[in-house]
Amino acid sequence: MKTIVILGSTGSIGTSTLDIVDRFPGEFRVAGLTAGSNDEKLEEQIRKFKPRVVALSDASAAARLRQRCAGLSVEILDGPKGLSQVASATEAELVISAIVGGAGLVPTLAAIRSGKQIALANKEPMVMAGKLMQEEARKHGVRIFPVDSEHSAIFQSLEGHRKEDVRRLILTASGGALWPLTKEELRDVTAERALQHPNWKMGAKITIDSATLMNKGLEVVEAHWLFDIPESQIEVMIHRESIIHSLVEYHDGSMIAQLGLPDMRTPISYAMRYPGRLPLDLPSLELTEIAKLTFCKPDHDRFPCLGLGYESLRIGGTMPATMNAANEIAADAFLKGGIRFTDIVEIIRRTMDAHSLKEVDTLEEALEADRWAREKAESFVSALVH
Repeated sequence: MKTIVILGSTGSIGTSTLDIVDRFPGEFRVAGLTAGSNDEKLEEQIRKFKPRVVALSDASAAARLRQRCAGLSVEILDGPKGLSQVASATEAELVISAIVGGAGLVPTLAAIRSGKQIALANKEPMVMAGKLMQEEARKHGVRIFPVDSEHSAIFQSLEGHRKEDVRRLILTASGGALWPLTKEELRDVTAERALQHPNWKMGAKITIDSATLMNKGLEVVEAHWLFDIPESQIEVMIHRESIIHSLVEYHDGSMIAQLGLPDMRTPISYAMRYPGRLPLDLPSLELTEIAKLTFCKPDHDRFPCLGLGYESLRIGGTMPATMNAANEIAADAFLKGGIRFTDIVEIIRRTMDAHSLKEVDTLEEALEADRWAREKAESFVSALVH
């Protein structure tokens, strides 16, 4: 039986992970859970899965949870320190990192430094400090298993092959909810419209990232650090059906891809059970019913956020962390109705242009770049709102 910790247990990845645990009680035991402020959902999970320790980012939510769980044998922590303590839980063998955004960096790095194997579902820690994450993983003998459907597909397509034989990695993108719209139509898109993803059920922030194609920009940076492949060998292709999750092309012209219906439980379970696979009893992919799969190149004019991802990786240092932080601020402002959809890329662009580049050799340097960029992006949002 494998003992796990889930960082971000109340989000879409966290609940899907717990669904797998529930289906295979003899395979996994939950030692710890963390959440942001959803104390009610976390209470349900505590009562069902009986973790030894949990943590909430929000101290007031943790206080409410302590009152309601007073009779249960669970330790309830709070704040960034509490999240890192849960991530480092002594008995845990695997930590599923599914906290949305840059908030996942510190607890994920704490888990790595504690020697835990990592199933990485959120892109942002690798984007903010990929070099540091990989250095610490090597130092502590930790393996990082990708959970993003695209990176899991590449991971599976690389299995049994040599990195030096790779010609290119191809990340597929659905194009999100707004792909058919013109540049003029994108200007007046509402958050409600942007959240209507055609294939995947995801949280609000990542769905907006899908609509802007920033998720692919982040994934390009993450793929570079996960697989040690240069930016020039990483490409993005629009594949509206979300059946081919990504591909690897080799120097002999062979292409290997991973296919499946869009359900995150597949890549999550592969990371949890690697190198084995769990009998999930999900619907089979019937290609004869789908009949055809379509592909096209990304449109950088309508969706320029993808280009910012490539640019941040070429520049390196603190620029990816800056881009990520500005995107989080801008996406949140759009979701709250404060800015237009097309303002998101403008805020990221202006924040990146204003940034003074530094190297990222320590956690503190990554966090300082993140703090600076959030403050700068907030100022740009305020200027647009007022």
